[in-house]
Amino acid sequence: QVQLVESGGGLVQAGGSLRLSCAASGGTFSGYTMGWFRQAPGKERDFVAAITWSGGNTFYSDSVKGRFTISRDNAMNTVYLKMNSLKPEDTAVYYCAARPSGSSWSNWGQGTQVTVSS
Repeated sequence: QVQLVESGGGLVQAGGSLRLSCAASGGTFSGYTMGWFRQAPGKERDFVAAITWSGGNTFYSDSVKGRFTISRDNAMNTVYLKMNSLKPEDTAVYYCAARPSGSSWSNWGQGTQVTVSS
């Protein structure tokens, strides 16, 4: 069972940047698609970005496309989310998730808070 631990959240002013990290442990990471989701207060958890095992394919929500970049280091079992040009509406708890090949999102981290002040 893969365990995920996020880090890198915090408070930043609008226009600033943050880089989130997600470290995986406790099982094989091989073949997993990794993703980031976020949940703002009173709202549903929304998809942000995903990256396939090889890193050859990335996917982004329209709201973050061009501002956020997802990447991974399989040797380090870590996935990253670089967030630039942050907006107050990016404020949320950000969750890392893993999806085994041919399966659904089945592993989740505990989340890290990102707060963007105006």
